[in-house]
Amino acid sequence: MSAGRRKARWAVPLVTAAAVSYAGNAAFGAAVAAGVIDNARIRWVHHALYVMTSSLTTLALGACAVERRTAGLALLPAAVPLAALPYAGGRLPRHATVAGSAAPAYVIALVLAWRSR
Repeated sequence: MSAGRRKARWAVPLVTAAAVSYAGNAAFGAAVAAGVIDNARIRWVHHALYVMTSSLTTLALGACAVERRTAGLALLPAAVPLAALPYAGGRLPRHATVAGSAAPAYVIALVLAWRSR
């Protein structure tokens, strides 16, 4: 790589996008649980947000690994609840507990990503 070219840095934007996607999905799920949103006809929205969150998290983990960022290590525990969520069922207490257990990983990864920027 020439001295004039900069290395592509994808980790921080991808960690940020994954965290925002997770927060949006959690907010949508909470609104459905509270009865603010009736998702009987738009159940696919929550599923699409889940797929987007999982995809962005996977991309962020890869970018952090390539760039050797500690934010990836912090984000790695979020992969477990994301992988378990389809098997947790739709019942509110279990679903919310499994999904919510990923929140600390996203927060810590976001702080580490932005701190090292």
